[in-house]
Amino acid sequence: MTATAIIDPVTVTPRDLHFANDGAKSNAWLDGDAVGTAVFNALSLTFPDGERLFMDAVRHYRGELSGRLAEDAKAFIAQEAIHSREHVALNGLLDRSHYPIDAIEGEIRGRIKEIRERGPIAMLSVTIALEHFTAMLADSFLSRDSVLNAAPVDVARLWRWHSMEETEHKAVAFDVFLQVTRDWTPRQRQKARNRAMAIVTVLFVRNITHYAAMLLGADGVKPMAAHVRVLWFLFGRPGLFRKSWKTYGDWYRFDFHPWNHDNRDMLNVWRERFPAEAAAARAA
Repeated sequence: MTATAIIDPVTVTPRDLHFANDGAKSNAWLDGDAVGTAVFNALSLTFPDGERLFMDAVRHYRGELSGRLAEDAKAFIAQEAIHSREHVALNGLLDRSHYPIDAIEGEIRGRIKEIRERGPIAMLSVTIALEHFTAMLADSFLSRDSVLNAAPVDVARLWRWHSMEETEHKAVAFDVFLQVTRDWTPRQRQKARNRAMAIVTVLFVRNITHYAAMLLGADGVKPMAAHVRVLWFLFGRPGLFRKSWKTYGDWYRFDFHPWNHDNRDMLNVWRERFPAEAAAARAA
């Protein structure tokens, strides 16, 4: 048995939108929660370089794609380019004279460089694992009880637009992986993606915790306390990562496909709030 895609494919539509994020200038813009603010800022700092990695991972294999998947890959790259641009703008609002932004970005670029040096299939394997994480977070951010309900309207709008498009394209890199590994046995494919997810899980959780703790440290929180408070935000309350444990675990199923978690109804609600009113310049 192999992974199967959803019967009715989801259209991937880049929306070339810009966001005013004045609400993110506060050191605790998430309703006064410095820890939650630090976690979101840490996530945002990883996006520009991370999404460039995703784009390059998929772009490398475009010559092997055709039909619907080729079009989806093109739209995926365009979406990620716009996401990267908007998070660069958001990150530019952080006070670099107060927070160790340069040091955090330096660490991120160093880790991305290591992944790139492992070659195209390693880049794609990391991409599909991280895309599963972003899809899980997106599902949480778009839900009724989202932690973003406490965020400034302009900041929440950016994160929800990003989450909506991450949901739209959550299977694209995975389907590219299935295509380029079509000559592998199902067991070889599962072993490779599970190994990638195991490594990515450890590093992603560790790195986000580390970066958020660095931001809190600049506000005077001692390192140990900062790490404990961040981990509680992620796995205690509100439990940003804890809430997605079941969806995360589905990855390890032999027949896993991202659209096995069919959240199109929620996606369509948010599509109505972010219509495809502007065609993106194709970043292909």
